[in-house]
Amino acid sequence: MSGSVTRKSNIEDLNQEAEGMRLQGKKVLVVGLARSGVSAAALLTRKGAHVTVTDVRSESELTGCVEPLSSAVELRLGGHDTKDFLASDLIVLSPGVPASLAEIQQALANGIPVISEVELAYRFLRGTFIGVTGSNGKTTTTSLIGRILKSADLTSVVAGNIGDPLSGFVTDEESGPADTVYVIELSSFQLETICRFRCDVAVLLNITPDHLDRYSGFSAYTAAKERILLNQTENDFAVINHDDPTSWKLAGSTNAHIFPFSKGKRLEEGVFIERGKIIIRREGGDQEVMPVSSVSLKGEHNLENVLAAVAVASLLGVSRDHMSHAISSFSGVEHRLELVRRFRGIEYYNDSKATNLDSASKALQAFETNLIVIMGGLDKGADFEQLRSLVSRRVRRLILIGTAAEKISSALCGAVPISHAEDLNEAVHLAAASAKANDVVLLAPACASFDMFENYEHRGKVFKNSVMALN
Repeated sequence: MSGSVTRKSNIEDLNQEAEGMRLQGKKVLVVGLARSGVSAAALLTRKGAHVTVTDVRSESELTGCVEPLSSAVELRLGGHDTKDFLASDLIVLSPGVPASLAEIQQALANGIPVISEVELAYRFLRGTFIGVTGSNGKTTTTSLIGRILKSADLTSVVAGNIGDPLSGFVTDEESGPADTVYVIELSSFQLETICRFRCDVAVLLNITPDHLDRYSGFSAYTAAKERILLNQTENDFAVINHDDPTSWKLAGSTNAHIFPFSKGKRLEEGVFIERGKIIIRREGGDQEVMPVSSVSLKGEHNLENVLAAVAVASLLGVSRDHMSHAISSFSGVEHRLELVRRFRGIEYYNDSKATNLDSASKALQAFETNLIVIMGGLDKGADFEQLRSLVSRRVRRLILIGTAAEKISSALCGAVPISHAEDLNEAVHLAAASAKANDVVLLAPACASFDMFENYEHRGKVFKNSVMALN
């Protein structure tokens, strides 16, 4: 493989990408009024569209979402009306709303285009697009890439599922700066309804069972992840985890150059670990980046995230010194194996982002033993029996919360002493009462948060507040 990422930087390229996205006077329906829906509505309004937003929640349930909207935006709240869908020229679907929604399917059957907020924003931006997806590690990897690019003084923004919708970076200036690198965390939900969105570098970290409450099965979930690769051309790059069988099988889905990473195998080209060093191999030559021992992130699984970030940085021409400096000083992001407090010889870790079995397993594997784990929330169709062996080896006590508590208890009965708590605050106090010096109290829910919280961030903040209140 030769060459590196070439940025889309001229107006001809932009016009080609934006063809068919003339919004002046068009009737556009935004479905789902969370962060991405609010951002999409604002962009559409600025572009001259007649915007309507619809959400199954009432206005009182959407505190903080309705207020930022322009007075020109029409509200259809408290339920969906098929007439609004069929009267639209375009529908922008928020990631929290499944494309299988009956009204969406009727709109598609009537030839009405349905796109994601990411797709909408892409039509108005130029620059370099780095897309990061995977069942686990997306936020950490996206954040680390952003940190490396900042260290190298590259103009970049971090956006997408990480919290800042891509639409928010579309300026009134036509197409925005040409030299910007957009590092975008992409969920399977966002990828479901992309159309022309194309990554100059697509990163596929891993694919393990998740969101099976939304998809018909693992193959449907995998197909959604695969979409990050499908629009790529021979001028693009795909950074794929060579060690993850499901991800690696998808390498044949893209026309892009494959630039893999591996923790356990020396690669002909790509990024790997050898003799305790992170190595980049390109065009027949090896470049040592840094010792693994200098990586600040906790957990073996985070080495994969580091390798992926190094691969992207290499393709963007970032120097080894800038990479090693950024990586060695990067200790992680909020709600991902975040050390909250050391109190009376006990460490409290917040991994609220561990919303599925695989991420919870990796959180448990980051510690040897003496774990008191708080688990539970909204079940996403997981088989918690898969955690039995790991829990029995590493966990001293399990404290369960949320609607999945009984299911988890049934699956793990006999593997470890189990307690139940009415809420997260009570769980923290039960954990503190059970813990002794050198123990670790870990929030690793293995479930979604929506039964008790607004999102995983809200859950993590409640946990941290409860921990900090211990005395």
